Amino acid sequence: MQILIWLLYVVASLGAVSYFRMKLFNATVGIFCLFVLGSIFGVIGEFTWLAFLIAALPVNIESVRKQYISEPILKIYKKIMPEMSSTEKDAIDAGTVWWDGEIFSGNPNWQTLHNIPQARLTAEEQAFLDGPVEEVCKMCDDWEVTHINADLSAEVWQYLKDNKFFAMIIKKEYGGLDFSAFAQSRVLQKLSSVSAVLSTTVGVPNSLGPGELLQHYGTKEQQDHYLPRLAVGDEIPCFALTGPEAGSDAGSLPDSGIVCKGQWNGEEILGMRLTFDKRYITLAPVATVIGLAFKMYDPDGLLGDEKELGITCALLPRDTAGMEIGNRHFPLNVPFQNGPIRGQDIFVPLDYIIGGNAMIGQGWRMLVECLSVGRVITLPSTSAGGAKSIALATGAYARIRRQFKMPVGKMEGIEEMLGRIGGNAYLMDAVTSFSTKGVDLGEKPSVISAICKYHLTEKMRQLVNDAMDVHGGKGIMLGQNNYLGRAYQGAPIAITVEGANILTRNMMIYGQGAMRCHPYVLSELLAANNPDADESLEQFDQAVFGHIGFAISNLFRSLWFSLTAARLTKAPFTDETAGYYRSMQRYSSNMAFLSDVAMAVLGGELKRRERISARLGDLLSYLYLTSCVLKRFDDEGRKADDLPLVHWAMQDSLHKLEVALEELLDNFPSKIMGKALKLIIMPFGKKYKRPSDELEHKIARLLQTPSEARSRLGAGQYLSRVPGNLMGDLEQTLENVLAAEPIYNKVCKAAKEYLPFTELDKVADKGLELEVITEEQATLLRETEKGRLRTINVDDFKHSELVQTVEKEKPKRKPRAKKVA
Repeated sequence: MQILIWLLYVVASLGAVSYFRMKLFNATVGIFCLFVLGSIFGVIGEFTWLAFLIAALPVNIESVRKQYISEPILKIYKKIMPEMSSTEKDAIDAGTVWWDGEIFSGNPNWQTLHNIPQARLTAEEQAFLDGPVEEVCKMCDDWEVTHINADLSAEVWQYLKDNKFFAMIIKKEYGGLDFSAFAQSRVLQKLSSVSAVLSTTVGVPNSLGPGELLQHYGTKEQQDHYLPRLAVGDEIPCFALTGPEAGSDAGSLPDSGIVCKGQWNGEEILGMRLTFDKRYITLAPVATVIGLAFKMYDPDGLLGDEKELGITCALLPRDTAGMEIGNRHFPLNVPFQNGPIRGQDIFVPLDYIIGGNAMIGQGWRMLVECLSVGRVITLPSTSAGGAKSIALATGAYARIRRQFKMPVGKMEGIEEMLGRIGGNAYLMDAVTSFSTKGVDLGEKPSVISAICKYHLTEKMRQLVNDAMDVHGGKGIMLGQNNYLGRAYQGAPIAITVEGANILTRNMMIYGQGAMRCHPYVLSELLAANNPDADESLEQFDQAVFGHIGFAISNLFRSLWFSLTAARLTKAPFTDETAGYYRSMQRYSSNMAFLSDVAMAVLGGELKRRERISARLGDLLSYLYLTSCVLKRFDDEGRKADDLPLVHWAMQDSLHKLEVALEELLDNFPSKIMGKALKLIIMPFGKKYKRPSDELEHKIARLLQTPSEARSRLGAGQYLSRVPGNLMGDLEQTLENVLAAEPIYNKVCKAAKEYLPFTELDKVADKGLELEVITEEQATLLRETEKGRLRTINVDDFKHSELVQTVEKEKPKRKPRAKKVA
């Protein structure tokens, strides 16, 4: 019993100083004081004091610590840690750490989160949404775009140019709009509710492309020439990065630029000979200026001693001799302009390089920096915008459409899907608002951008699948009145581009997150690679002992949170969200602790253990997503009507986090260690279950009933009640159905029979005949019937309308190989 008391006291002493993350010297003094107290009560004896002195003195005497502890560790560290490639170094150096760093700290400061200003539009940005964006939405017919013309109309293209839709990122001094990232996100969300082709066409020039690269890295001459022309649409940009041999692994570019002399405008100049083969290039078929990424070589030493100069970016006019552009790819029936670009031994001047000679070899860093911003905006925003529109449309359809004598939205199977749709739509919009605010604050959140891209495109894929199931035949029959089909077909496009989602989850989120967000890992790596031995040891000593203290702290914090279910931790609010803050505090410590364990056990091998990396990335991702949800709820005034959406998003995310945590521990490379870690972190199993049936029932009702909460969920989407707008017509029909139901019930009661809720025009006639409704009420019933039929009916076509009428040569089939006897 005495030994047990002694052990508990020692562990409690270590745990106390670790929990509060005291510095090494302060922690030593703290343990000393606790041991003195223990000696007074007879718990601590001579052996414990001896062990304390043996451990404490060497680590607190700097010269001893460096020579006998840090230096040997540094030698081992250099052996086990693989060297980073140049592209990995550029990726790590390119981004910034923001709220993701707080999450990785194991002790996020919630006050810091809520002190970040709410994303808001300026008056000018709001006017653009209410004016030009609203107008171009009216002009665009997605059926004509996708099925008839395979492109936006000439009028829409011109309107986009005239109103500077391609210049949202360009500064006003060059004639651009210079909008915030949040405003760009809102524009793309609204456009996506009309046409994915429209939102993609606008999104790409405002994301990774020549405009962005020129503003940050271009020479003054390049900026003055191109940016005003891009601003007014005289130039249409595209950027050629990926190709047949370099898709997600863009660092393996085979495309080359050889420094050489050649003829240009009748003179011999120093330039480069480009050979490239690119594909999947959005806007390539219509682009007038092409950004190009390639690896640059100087075999003859014309620029210096270095032969391999690295990835470089150049800007080529469309009419550059030898460049081949023209054909189009056909991305899953969502025909935004996309195609290949090729060139063989094209000679161009060196001043075509973006930024001039000073930026030779800096292309990958340039691209990663721009992508860390663009990937926060374009795909997450179009996904969130689509989610919001689909949530409103599916809710309206489920209330209008009847089967078995009741709205299908009252069926529990439909409620399950509506719950997922509504909860995810709320979360997705929260993520885009918070993340784009980070960009507007000057951040280049490379880790957060990967989280946004992966999770929001994946959620859009699930959401549109659920919506298709609810709509049934209405969803699968393409035509002018189908508002889901192209979104369903096009979902894999967003999954694939800007870094395939498999790569993003398994390698990028945690691979970059561990390096960028961990408070000590990057410092250790930089120290280990410092060629100055004395500086290297000094830096490594500080980093490694900080790291050791960090790991011990998270061990004790994880154990304490597990035993107490984090109930004793502070939360910034005492309402229904308090438990979520406490749980996230716990899981933040768990993630930080498991990261250190994984790195210690696997070392450089962790880089290749993608499923371990992916699950650690899931922990980081879900903590970020839930932070966005809590931030949105607070920013919007903590409205009780929104709580079903908040609860669903939080519970679904935290449940998935716990599943990832359990799978990580069950599949840990060392089974014994995995079981031990599980005993520390999850001694009582998982806390969160998937959202309840009752919660999804509440969200289903919310989506089917106009209210302030429903309006907030769909805020900013194109819902105008004008001819041709399917979303607006759905909203109007939903309101009409709800208003017509009491009138319908009144007629049924007077007729003393249950009339089917169909042919409401006849119900109107019956009500007038029985003199129980007014002419105005009869008109409402008739209008409701027209809208109801428009909602449930689908398009049909003559055979000739579906047959391609353009004559073309059929590809010849290759002859089959003959069998050899």
